[in-house]
Amino acid sequence: MARIAVIGAGITGMAVALFLARGNHEVTLCEREERSVTGRIDEDFFAWQRPRAPQAIQPHALLSPAREVLRAEAPDVYDHLRRLGAWEQHELDWFDPRPAYRAGDEHLVLVRTRRVLLETALRSAVDSQRNVRLPQGARVRGLRTRRAPGQPPQVTGVTLAGGQLDADLVVDAAGRRSPVGGWLDALDARPPTSERHRVGMAYACRWYRMSPGTRPASRTPYTSASPYALSIAFPSDNDLLGVALVCPTNDPTLPALKDPDVFDALAALFPSSGTWLAEGAKPMDGVHIMAGLDNQWSPTADERGPHVTGLVRAGDALVHTNPTLTQGITLGLWAAQRIAATADAVAYPHVYADAYGRWAERVLKPWYDVQVTADRDTQARLSGAATPPVDDDEGRLKAARFACALDDPVVMRAWARARHMLAKPEEAFGTDEVRGRVTRWLAARSGTLPRPTGPSREEWEKIVRDRSRPRPQGF
Repeated sequence: MARIAVIGAGITGMAVALFLARGNHEVTLCEREERSVTGRIDEDFFAWQRPRAPQAIQPHALLSPAREVLRAEAPDVYDHLRRLGAWEQHELDWFDPRPAYRAGDEHLVLVRTRRVLLETALRSAVDSQRNVRLPQGARVRGLRTRRAPGQPPQVTGVTLAGGQLDADLVVDAAGRRSPVGGWLDALDARPPTSERHRVGMAYACRWYRMSPGTRPASRTPYTSASPYALSIAFPSDNDLLGVALVCPTNDPTLPALKDPDVFDALAALFPSSGTWLAEGAKPMDGVHIMAGLDNQWSPTADERGPHVTGLVRAGDALVHTNPTLTQGITLGLWAAQRIAATADAVAYPHVYADAYGRWAERVLKPWYDVQVTADRDTQARLSGAATPPVDDDEGRLKAARFACALDDPVVMRAWARARHMLAKPEEAFGTDEVRGRVTRWLAARSGTLPRPTGPSREEWEKIVRDRSRPRPQGF
């Protein structure tokens, strides 16, 4: 039995604590926030101001690996999540009827839910564990360490506002703004090889309530694009619909999206969101804008070994990815599962830190790289060109994948496997079968790539100009 201190009671921190506690370890979960989820879902979601977690109000969904981790490690949490209103959507339900089964189709399931439902279910489970302490407002002030000659510093616990806490392992799950990186720098330890990729995109979202059971009359993809912006529709739990507009942070019209009238009018111009809004969606709140979500890889070990022992990082503190691919919760739950499965080895700090670092590099880092590549592609698509130039055959095949998937179940399977982190994109789309089908799909259209389906720049700017005018008093 190990004594574990977890810094941060977000989704990853709670999952780490829960999985460890169910492995009979003693866990102290340290969270600086005085407030936590209450179980009053909409109050927690719409009324709780969370400046340290701006992503909490943004749309979410659980990919297949996150679903599988929960079903394996905490089936009660997954069942609670479903009782709260989360629902499952099979990717191949795009086709009617669904294509004949192939091995692996059972994994192509997306869970439609807001983040707060998972937080609520996890917190309920954590509270029921006698071997988890969660003192309210337990703000960690620093790390307790010791150092042997020629060895990296070893973390032996944390310093709290009201005292000290000894631990066999400290888990940094304090998010992308975690203070732990600064504390490690102050230890004069060898810095590991970290990476940061500036994304340069902003997210504006708004929430709507639909009539029970509403589905658009026409079959429309959940994502559509103009040369300047993306629109993503997120049908969610309890008849809620989240709509996100994504555009470059240097777009001069970005501040106007904060105006609900401007947002609604722009969202209505995209097939993805507009099809849903036309079904009588009623706004639930204002518009929430989030930016500055750079991709970050912040390990505590590299090919030369660990630069600190007695501490590992998980969730956004270790790997933060721009949310367009919804990878974050999966990456956090994978880390939580790994930490819990290997916690018996924390008695050997250097071996444990080195093994965890090598695992993270092998299992998590490739998905950081996938997100960086996807973001570069998105930045090119949002450059303003009506159709971004594609000069080579491989680029044309890549640009045609999604549109082809909407017509072809085999390509849809490949797309879903990549989307759900079941295979790297080059693996999923690299088979002869899939490449052949995309090639034939393009040839049938004389090689013409799909054009953007969202509004032109002129339409976009006209909405901003017309809807942003000051209104006379009394209106």
